[in-house]
Amino acid sequence: MNLRASQFKANARIAAQDTGLRSKVKKATGTALTKRKQTVDELPEWESLRQQGHDIRKEVVDNIDRYLRSFTDAARLNGAIVHHANEHNDATKIIYDIIRRVSANSVVKSKSMITEELHLNRMLEENGIRVIETDLGEYIIQLAGETPSHITAPALHKSKEDIARLFQEKLNISYTDDPAVLTAVVRKRLRDEFLNTRVGISGVNFACADTGTITIIENEANARLCTVLPEVHIAVMSIEKIIPSFDDLSLFLKLLSCSASGQRMTSYVSMINGPRSSHNPDGPRQLHVVILDGGRRQLAKHPAWKEALYCIRCGACLNVCPVYQSVGGHVYGSVYPGPIGSVLTPTLFDMKEAQDLPFASSLCGACTDICPVKIDLHHHLLWERREVVDRGYKSFTEKIAMAVWRWMMLSAGRVEFAGRLGWLIQKVFGKNIPAPGWTPRRRFPALARRSFRSIMKREKNNDG
Repeated sequence: MNLRASQFKANARIAAQDTGLRSKVKKATGTALTKRKQTVDELPEWESLRQQGHDIRKEVVDNIDRYLRSFTDAARLNGAIVHHANEHNDATKIIYDIIRRVSANSVVKSKSMITEELHLNRMLEENGIRVIETDLGEYIIQLAGETPSHITAPALHKSKEDIARLFQEKLNISYTDDPAVLTAVVRKRLRDEFLNTRVGISGVNFACADTGTITIIENEANARLCTVLPEVHIAVMSIEKIIPSFDDLSLFLKLLSCSASGQRMTSYVSMINGPRSSHNPDGPRQLHVVILDGGRRQLAKHPAWKEALYCIRCGACLNVCPVYQSVGGHVYGSVYPGPIGSVLTPTLFDMKEAQDLPFASSLCGACTDICPVKIDLHHHLLWERREVVDRGYKSFTEKIAMAVWRWMMLSAGRVEFAGRLGWLIQKVFGKNIPAPGWTPRRRFPALARRSFRSIMKREKNNDG
C-alpha cells in the first residue's frame, strides 16, 4: 500500500478484503471494548466525569496561551528547561541539538504519538543517532519497519504468531508464540540500552499548569526507565496536553485509563516535576520539555473544529468504529487513524491531501457516544465533509451527480418523474443493478411500480 491519506480509498479496498487483518483488528478492539464496558459499568458517575472532562478541556483550549505561560513558569521554577516550537521542524531541531550537546549517539524512547507526528525517529536516524523504542508494541513495529496502526496499541494488527515469526527473523531466536517468552526476550535486550544510553525521550499525557508537573501513564514501566535512568530526559508534548491544575489530574487519569485499557488505573503513573536535585537525588540531570504548536493555536480559534483538541488520545473511538474495525489503521495514511484521525488530519495538516478521511465514517455516532471527553466526533466529520465540498476538492463527476440530484429534489414532479424513469430502467435491465463506486456486491434497491406519493394521491381521490 501507498500509506498516504490521499490513497485512503485504494488502501481501504485492499484492507477490506484481507480477512486475516479484519479478524485480528476486530478481536483486539472487541476485547478492549469489553474491558472498558466492565470498568465503566462500575462507575455510576461516569457521565458526570465525562462532562467534567469536557468542560475542563474546553476551558484549556479557550485559554491556551494563559495556561501555557503558567505551565512554563512553573516548570522552569522546578528546574526544567522548557522549549517552545511553532512548527514540526522547529521541534525536531531542538531535540536533535539537545542530543548533540551531550554527545549522545543513541536514545531510548518510550511510546509517544507526538514524536510519531514529528517523524522523529526517521530524522534522528538520518543524522546518525540510533533510536531504541522501548514500548513493546512500538518495539515490534520498529522491528517490522512499520508505523503504528492504533493510538494506544501500535501493533494491534499483528497476532502473536506474526510477532513470533518477526522475532525469529529479526532477533535470531527460536520460534515461539508464548507471549511471556517473547516479552522476556525484549526485556533482556532492552536492559543494557536503559543502563548505557545517555538520553531518554518520552511523550506527555498531561501537564499541570499550576505545578509544572508532567505525567506519563503506562503499563510496562519502560517509560519510567526512559525518564529516570538516562542523564537527560526530553519530554515532548503538544500544547493541548495542558490541564489547569494538579487537582484535575485524578479525573483525567480515570477517564484515560478506563477508556484506553479498561482499567481503573494503569500500572504505572509517573509524575515528574523536574531533574534531580540536592533534595531529590533520583532522575535525570537535565529535564527538557519541548512543547509543539504545529498549527494547534490556529485550530483552537476555529469555533467548529477546536473540539478536536479536547482529545486525550485514549483510542476508544477507533475501537468502536465499524470502518476502523474493517480496514485497520494503516489505510488512513496518518499518524492519527480512526474517527479522531479523520477529524484531526484534514484540519491540522492538509485538507486537500486528506479530503477522503471525513467520508471514512458511517456516521453511526458510536465514536461520539464513547468519547470520554464528549467530543462531537460524527458532527465534526459532517462539518469537514462540507468544508471539502466548499473548497471544491470533489471530482467533476461527483459535482455533476450532486447538482443533478439537487435539481431533481427541489421539485416533487421531478422526483416523481425520476421514480418512473428508474422503474423503466429496472424493467429493461433487471432489478440486480450494481451501484458504481460501492462494493461489487452492493446493488441498488428495487423500485416499486407505483410510488408512495402516487398511492396516497389515489387513496385520497378515492376517499373523496
